[in-house]
Amino acid sequence: MKDHLPHKISMASTANQRSAGVDRQWDLMRSSFDGDWKGVTTWYGRNGAEMDLSHGVSDPAGSIYSIRFSDDNTGVWHGTGLRFAPGGERQFPLNRHNYNLGDHCWHFPDTAGQSSLDMDASSGSAGHEVNFFTSRSRSMLVALYQREEDHSMILDSIAATAFRCQRTTADPVRDVTETRHHLLQTITGWTGMEQELRPGQWPEHTPPSLPVAAFDASNFLKHEVNGYFADKLICSLPAHLPQGPFDLHFGCLVTPNSFVHLIIEYDQAHHLTRWVERRYQPTING
Repeated sequence: MKDHLPHKISMASTANQRSAGVDRQWDLMRSSFDGDWKGVTTWYGRNGAEMDLSHGVSDPAGSIYSIRFSDDNTGVWHGTGLRFAPGGERQFPLNRHNYNLGDHCWHFPDTAGQSSLDMDASSGSAGHEVNFFTSRSRSMLVALYQREEDHSMILDSIAATAFRCQRTTADPVRDVTETRHHLLQTITGWTGMEQELRPGQWPEHTPPSLPVAAFDASNFLKHEVNGYFADKLICSLPAHLPQGPFDLHFGCLVTPNSFVHLIIEYDQAHHLTRWVERRYQPTING
């Protein structure tokens, strides 16, 4: 899960005792990511001044992320067919006691990823990886931003992957023959519940789920770049980051009766404030 972002999460050892909330994040990571994940990643980039979501670039050989644990506290991440790794391969250890020291990783029970905590152009690049899990399916979106000469941040590329675990009979890739409009029309009016996480404030127990208003496409399609990809993945992202606060929107129809909406919010200084997961299901009347 670490191949895509420009700033990798530190795995340096520490003697500091980890909190129960961090332990829970580790356990959620193990529960979700443990597997041999195979999939073809399609990258979409810029065509001049605009994002081109019609013509992606894929390696038909795909990539495999093998994430295995020898015990409750120790594991190994081994990726092959990676775009950014020298020789296309990378391997590193995973350990409960030094996991997520930078607070970049975040885990709800079935939605997880990693995020740049600052998108203020100070680092030159920033990005997000968002994974939606169901059964042994892992549907992933990656969004990368790049600093321009005028210090503005522009959306540089988006990647989508329909991963399936190879340790069991693989789930089929979800058909995307319908349009984005049709998908949003289908889920409009569904009822929802939301949870939130904040960087470094990892709860010891499952955060409370609170009701939210019925799904309205206008609350999702808030930006200029609106994509629809493999596995019924969808996103709405600003082509250029605005001056003030903003949010990023990712979603996936993980089953015919479950849509997950992940929102990443930033403040005035472009520091990440929270991740919000909303889960929508049909009403009794459809």
